[in-house]
Amino acid sequence: MTDRESISYEQARDELAAVVRRLEAGGLTLEQSLDLWERGEKLAAVCAEWLDGARARLTTAMAARDSTDAGGPGGTGRAGNAGKDGADAHDATF
Repeated sequence: MTDRESISYEQARDELAAVVRRLEAGGLTLEQSLDLWERGEKLAAVCAEWLDGARARLTTAMAARDSTDAGGPGGTGRAGNAGKDGADAHDATF
């Protein structure tokens, strides 16, 4: 089981923020600081894994929608999807 399977993004993010606060506060031994740093690195990796997964899901969903919008199976083409400035609603970046 990976860390991602055992902890949610929000839990990892919140714990990472707490680790950073403890490190910034100081007053720790070198060993405590190293342990916290290592935990922070693991939590950051879990957060990145969650975000990468979310990005992949969005990319897949947008590609499926675009293929339908472009006249693919069951699609009606892209006409009527542009806003008043001519930009497509899904062209916004995150």
